[in-house]
Amino acid sequence: MSIATERVRKTLVIRLDRPAKRNAVDRDMSLALDAALNTLEDDPSLRAAVITGHDSVFSAGSDLRNAPGDTWTDRGGEYGLIRRRRAKPLIAAVEGLAYGGGFEIALACDMIVASATATFAFPEVLRGVLAASGGLFRAPRALPLHIAKEMLLTGRPLTAERAQTLGLVNLLSEPGQALAQALLIADDVAAASPVSVEATMRAVADVVEREDEQAWQATADAFAVVRQGPDEREGISAFFEKRPPKWMGDQIYDR
Repeated sequence: MSIATERVRKTLVIRLDRPAKRNAVDRDMSLALDAALNTLEDDPSLRAAVITGHDSVFSAGSDLRNAPGDTWTDRGGEYGLIRRRRAKPLIAAVEGLAYGGGFEIALACDMIVASATATFAFPEVLRGVLAASGGLFRAPRALPLHIAKEMLLTGRPLTAERAQTLGLVNLLSEPGQALAQALLIADDVAAASPVSVEATMRAVADVVEREDEQAWQATADAFAVVRQGPDEREGISAFFEKRPPKWMGDQIYDR
């Protein structure tokens, strides 16, 4: 199994469970996430969900062996989650690294609880790609613009402590306690009026999605540029071969 699920009171806990692959998201995990989140939305006894990983890793992002479109689902988009319209809150409980698509999963959630061990990063530019699952516009929304640009353009990581100071992380926990703290927030959601919670979720989504259509188009345009050049292939090959990449883009693209 690529994920594990558990019901805790009125909350569905979804654990990313490919530890040997640092919880990298492949098609099987995407389908499993899609099914779990469908259960959340369709089961009236569930009021919220928490998505988490393991003590050393939340998720390292996309499995680089994925073919284009492998992680897409009809109801959730990338990873079964990234473009999903939800009426029930989803909380990320992050221990260890949340890199690339793993960070984008956290950004797609409604709240983030992170332990002191958590780090966030967009290493895509170091692989000749870009943060195509919402990172290009969700990071600048959640962080000061210059911090988001630093992360997107350099791959430099952000610690959990600084992420909380900057407003990205709702709650900073002791190591190993992110899930427990996220469940307490989920309990508070469950104690509120379900009608009020769902109406609030839909209203916020309506406002945000007016901006998202243009943001997704800008992401698609940028991704198309990357796919046309040689740097994506070189970056991924270098990653698997454990060597520095030899970029060719500066010899090809007009300045």
